[in-house]
Amino acid sequence: MKKSALLLLLALGLVMALMFLAAHPIGLTDIRAEVAAINIQRQAHPLAIWLAAFAIYVLVTALSLPLAVWLTLGIGALFGFWQGLVLVSFAASLGATLAFLASRWFFRDTVQRRFGHRLAAINRGMARDGGFYLFTLRLIVGMPFVLVNLLMGLTPITTGRFYLISQAGMLAGTAVYVNAGTRLAEIDGLRGILSLPVVLSFAALGLFPWVTRGVIRLVQRRRVYAGRTPPARFDRNLIVIGGGAAGLVAAYVAAAVKARVTLIEGHKLGGDCLNYGCVPSKALIRTAKLAQQMRHGGDYGLSNAAPELSFRRIFARIKSVIAAIEPKDSVARYQSLGVEVLQGHARLTDPWTVEVTGADGGCQVLTGRAIVLATGAAPLVPPLPGLDDVGYLTSDTLWDAFAQRDAPPRRLVILGGGPIGSEMAQAFARLGCGVTQIEMAPRLLMREDADVSAFARATLEADGVTVLTGHKAVRCGVDDGKWIEVEGPEGLVRIGFDDLVVAVGRSARLTGFGLEELGIPASRVIETNEYLETIYPNIYAAGDAAGPYQFTHTAAHQAWFAAVNALFGFARRFRADYRVIPWVTFLDPEIARLGLSEADARDQGIAVEVTRYDIGDLDRAITDGAARGFVKVLTPPGSDRILGVVIVGEHAGDLLAEFVLAMKYGLGLGKILGTVHAYPTLAETNKFVAGEWRKNHVSPRILTALGRLHRWRRGGDR
Repeated sequence: MKKSALLLLLALGLVMALMFLAAHPIGLTDIRAEVAAINIQRQAHPLAIWLAAFAIYVLVTALSLPLAVWLTLGIGALFGFWQGLVLVSFAASLGATLAFLASRWFFRDTVQRRFGHRLAAINRGMARDGGFYLFTLRLIVGMPFVLVNLLMGLTPITTGRFYLISQAGMLAGTAVYVNAGTRLAEIDGLRGILSLPVVLSFAALGLFPWVTRGVIRLVQRRRVYAGRTPPARFDRNLIVIGGGAAGLVAAYVAAAVKARVTLIEGHKLGGDCLNYGCVPSKALIRTAKLAQQMRHGGDYGLSNAAPELSFRRIFARIKSVIAAIEPKDSVARYQSLGVEVLQGHARLTDPWTVEVTGADGGCQVLTGRAIVLATGAAPLVPPLPGLDDVGYLTSDTLWDAFAQRDAPPRRLVILGGGPIGSEMAQAFARLGCGVTQIEMAPRLLMREDADVSAFARATLEADGVTVLTGHKAVRCGVDDGKWIEVEGPEGLVRIGFDDLVVAVGRSARLTGFGLEELGIPASRVIETNEYLETIYPNIYAAGDAAGPYQFTHTAAHQAWFAAVNALFGFARRFRADYRVIPWVTFLDPEIARLGLSEADARDQGIAVEVTRYDIGDLDRAITDGAARGFVKVLTPPGSDRILGVVIVGEHAGDLLAEFVLAMKYGLGLGKILGTVHAYPTLAETNKFVAGEWRKNHVSPRILTALGRLHRWRRGGDR
């Protein structure tokens, strides 16, 4: 029998049983009469009656029939407290487990397939704390256990764990009702069972797991701090190590709430984003785009012009851009906000103490009630033979190196096909370099869908980049000139170059801060829980050093949670929220993404519908000479709820903001379609893709009926 047919049969049986119970309501008088009749038979067949009662109780609980209270009272009256308690306790737990298994068999796969992306956080929480939540629910008076059984079946909690926790959690409530059954003749209604003392007892039991959790947390804290004595008083409320995006925001939050905070940075405030990453790279990309537009002036009714390129002037402009933004992240500004800023290398000596070594070798010792580690990340350099011999640049070092030159390198190799490598490859190609981009993976931008990767590759090749995907760098060397050898489908290939930029990713800065000595786990990143706590509850981590994302906006996002939890966690803690995280690759045109991609949905077994709109049809894109790219939105089949968005086009990162808002607050494509967008703007892209979804979901039958209606209102065809 198919699962759906069996489910229908069970549902019909349950409906019939409920209709019968509604037509023949049960009361205490009925229970007393049945108990008297069964008690006579029990005298002759005690074991058979006990087993029959057990089987009936299991069946009633498994089918979720609303008879458990009456059965419990009757069993207490028949068998007395101890026998009744054993019978009901085991029968109820077994029946609940059968209901749990039925829910799992009938519904879990479907629910997880349709809503798996939204249930991911719940699944993780249940895997971690499911037993605690189940035990708490079992102790709450008035909780409909049928819902608990069915809903728990949809979660990852194991069957054995569900049974054992249910057995323990329901024991107290079972004892109350069985005991009431032993004095069945004395009570005149259910209110007699749930007297005020009993209700208060249940309330206390309901609080017990939370109190227990607090005690466990306290014990864990004492264990992790064993042998370490905190200072009698602290110099500061918060010490922040690292002056990048995460560290600056954490210090800002602390100062805003009048905490005493010290920010320690060993190099430059602003971190990688201001000095080596986001800011200089976007300035470079803008100059490269202008150079490309000059070459294609004829596309705008002008004359094509070859730009005169001087790296010295280009990189001087980049430095001026950094200098214009730098005051926002300066020592002076943060000191004016109330932050103590120290220059030097910070190292933890115990969970509350930080040693700061200055450039002059002087050492300063600070104590803080809480510490935030925001140590950032650095370019990852692979162990490639000969790499040190030929010399290489990274996204951190190329700015100073190229600033000393007038002419661009004639032959430039970019090692890496991720966002950084692709952005650099396009920019330098547009600035006159002969660029070869090498990527070991089969395509560029492996975290994007295949169609997005193909679009990016075509864009780079159109700008003159030689893209070699599926090619693994083997070694470097110097003969008559510098070269790198790569292994691809055609075998070994040697490529000569003048400069080599390594852009294969970034790794968290984890060494030299005392993490090893304190035993703080930090393999790829600093390990934290959902509150961004390390193994020491007063030490937090945020930003690139904590992962899982290496974006400036996520670093700032995490920093808020880390700072607030560090300062106010004694009263309430907040879980870091990663449900809606946008990211952008700043090629021209840009690639922006949010939520699920098609590949993600396929890998996770989530059914999606993809709605696509070609930006080439957009009026503003046509007027701007930017009529290329597309937007696609993933939704559940038949629903306008947004699961994921990909935009490839001019200002895609800006266009994504509307979808970020919509996803965060549960607004569907219908809401976007119903919002007025100014004409002519690129923002109309979002409205038009919503319109495509609506058009795809108009019923042909409704359209036919409407046609007939309008024909009738015209008085029929003439």
